[in-house]
Amino acid sequence: MSGNIQLLSDALAAARAEDRSALIAYLPAGFPTVDGGIEAAKAVFDGGADIVEIGLPHSDPVLDGPVIQTADDIALRGGVKIADVLRTVREAHAATGKPVLVMTYWNPVDRYGVARFAAELAEAGGAGCILPDLPVQESATWRAHAAKHGLATVFVVAPSSKDARLAEITAAGSGFVYAASLMGVTGTRASVGAEAQDLVRRTKATTGLPVCVGLGVSNAEQAAEVARFADGVIVGSAFVKRLLAADGDLAAGLAGVRALAGELAEGVRKRS
Repeated sequence: MSGNIQLLSDALAAARAEDRSALIAYLPAGFPTVDGGIEAAKAVFDGGADIVEIGLPHSDPVLDGPVIQTADDIALRGGVKIADVLRTVREAHAATGKPVLVMTYWNPVDRYGVARFAAELAEAGGAGCILPDLPVQESATWRAHAAKHGLATVFVVAPSSKDARLAEITAAGSGFVYAASLMGVTGTRASVGAEAQDLVRRTKATTGLPVCVGLGVSNAEQAAEVARFADGVIVGSAFVKRLLAADGDLAAGLAGVRALAGELAEGVRKRS
C-alpha cells in the first residue's frame, strides 16, 4: 500500500491556493494515553489543523524542550510502543482523511527496521516522516524505502545552516522543509524572531518545496506573524500544554486543544 505523500502535498497546495499558511499540529503518541492521544489528534483536526505530526516518544531527545519531554515521559512510562504510534496515525487519518506524519528520532526506526517501519507507516495511511537527527548524507536507505512506499522525507534546517548545506538538505527532502525558527529546543516563546524569516528566505532560494516554520509559535498572533512568510506554521508545545493543564481530565484537554487549533487556524488566515 502506498503512503499519502500526495495528500500532504495537496493539503499544502490547498492552503496556498487560499492565500494562507497551513496549520500543522504536533502531538506525541501515547499522551496522555494511547486512546487519548488519538482523540487529541482528531480534536486538533476538528479545530482547524490541516496536517498533524505524531511524535514517536523517545528517551533521548535533542529537539524537544521540557513540555514535550514531560509528555514523552508520561507516554513511555505508560508503555507506548511503535505499534501504538502507527495505530495513532491510522486512526487519526481514517477518521479525518487528512495527512498525518510521524516525527521521530532515527534510533527507533533503525532498531525497528527501516523497511518494516516504512512499509507499516504507509499501510497505516501515513504521509511521511520528519527526521530531525538523521544526517542527509546517511539517509539514502531511508529515502529509498520512503519513496518506494509513497512517504515524504522531511528534514530540519536551522538558522545556523549555511546556504550550501541548505541546498544539500532540500535536494534530498520531500513533502516540505521544516525550518526551525531558532537555535534551541521546542517550547513556547514570547516572540519567534527575525531569524525565522531570513531562514525561510534562504531556504526558498534552494527549493520549490514548501517551507514550514516550527519552534516557538504558541498563539494566533505569532501564527499570523509567521504565516506572512512561511508556507506552514508548526505548533507543538502549546497543544501539549493544554493537555497537561487538564490534569487528567481528557474531555477538558480535548476541548482545550480543539479551541487552540481554532485560534491558530484563524491566525494563519491573517497573513496579509
